[in-house]
Amino acid sequence: MGIAEWRGKLQRGEVSARELTDRHLARIESVDPTVHAFLEVTAERARADADRIDAARLAGESLPPLAGIPLAIKDNLCTKGIRTTCSSRMLENFVPPYESTVTERLWSAGAVLLGKTNLDEFAMGSSTETSAFGPSRNPWNPERVPGGSSGGSAAAVAAGECLASLGSDTGGSIRQPASFCGVVGLKPTYGRVSRWGLVAFASSLDQIGPFSTSVADSAEILQVIAGADRRDSTCLTTAVPDYRSALEQPVKGLRVGLIRECFEAEGLDPQVKASVLAAAAQLEQLGCELVDISCPRFNDGIATYYVIAPSEASANLARYDGVKYGLRAAADAGADNLAMMTARSRAEGFGDEVQRRILIGTYALSAGYVDAFYRKAQQVRTLIRQDFDRAYEQVDLLLTPTSPTTAFRFGAHAEDPLAMYLADLLTIPANMAGLPAISVPCGFDDQGLPIGLQLIGGVLQEARLLQLAHHYEQAAAVMAARPSASLVV
Repeated sequence: MGIAEWRGKLQRGEVSARELTDRHLARIESVDPTVHAFLEVTAERARADADRIDAARLAGESLPPLAGIPLAIKDNLCTKGIRTTCSSRMLENFVPPYESTVTERLWSAGAVLLGKTNLDEFAMGSSTETSAFGPSRNPWNPERVPGGSSGGSAAAVAAGECLASLGSDTGGSIRQPASFCGVVGLKPTYGRVSRWGLVAFASSLDQIGPFSTSVADSAEILQVIAGADRRDSTCLTTAVPDYRSALEQPVKGLRVGLIRECFEAEGLDPQVKASVLAAAAQLEQLGCELVDISCPRFNDGIATYYVIAPSEASANLARYDGVKYGLRAAADAGADNLAMMTARSRAEGFGDEVQRRILIGTYALSAGYVDAFYRKAQQVRTLIRQDFDRAYEQVDLLLTPTSPTTAFRFGAHAEDPLAMYLADLLTIPANMAGLPAISVPCGFDDQGLPIGLQLIGGVLQEARLLQLAHHYEQAAAVMAARPSASLVV
């Protein structure tokens, strides 16, 4: 059942918020030793939240839209009084004194916090293998990765440990794990959702969005978290539409562009390609018009991203120096002066992938190289955005695979960072252009692993994106026909 159905049951008293919460806490206790989606389970807080909702209902009070709905939060979103580690030793003991805007809005809407979920360290990765506290596992097959960086949030939803969760998406970190775990993952337009309280990775790319088992549930969450925030200067002030009512609007006549370069991309699994093209044919049966579209610089997005994102990470993570923020190396570790202490603190606090990206970014921003790398990358970013602008003169939405492959095995790319980076080949361009995009399950490979369909909309076109994704989901009923799954799902 989805959020709307549970809301109805809670309002009618057919189930209590405490019962719903305990059901999910029991599920976490049962499966999370295998999945490791959670870094911290806030059982006491969750039960207290649920009891307040039940008391309000019994008192006849009007309940907010997410009252009693159990959610999980990626552990790079600040939660007041609850550790926020970014899966890093650097922030292992950080307890924020304030609440992020998105979580504040969720609690105001009555949602129940089950806990904080695992991620690649500082959201840098595509498999959740770089977490300092151990990897999460894919509920469809624990020998496979759940994707990243929001792997814990995706796995928690897929394994039934929560009704929905929040993740962050800098280059595909919501959509790629959604594809790997067979759930819905939505990245809104840059600025549609406040980033206040999100621990920064790459500030011009980061965006927060939901994971859920249905498009309708993603619309429910987006309805609550979207909107202006004076604490975030990049947050848009445009009014938030009714995403839930948009779901049932007809899709007949919508023009859907199939990006040619995506279907010709090197490394695209034939099974993924076939499944996504079958989904496109399903949209055609729903009355959409399929259009062949070229975005010539689409596949340049990944090279551009791996200059811009590490450069911004280098600047954002400079604050973790062992003095103002983060872990401080002990004096007996050779940290007997300020420079040595800072160097040792950063070496001990950051994992290999984070250090690699800081070094790349620092080099790209250094004197004599900033024009050749960072500024040139920003110019290419503009060209990518212009390709999208031209495409939207011909079509309403764009369609691609979410990821070139299904979930890969743990350690498959351990010795080849470039191969890992290519997992985000098809998701990065939407971040470069600041566009909304969604991943929806569209099939399975011959190993029974989920395949994701990506839809990309124009700026602030989340309603249309959700509308088409919902109609496809209802018509295809992919998850209802799923093959036998792992020991968890």
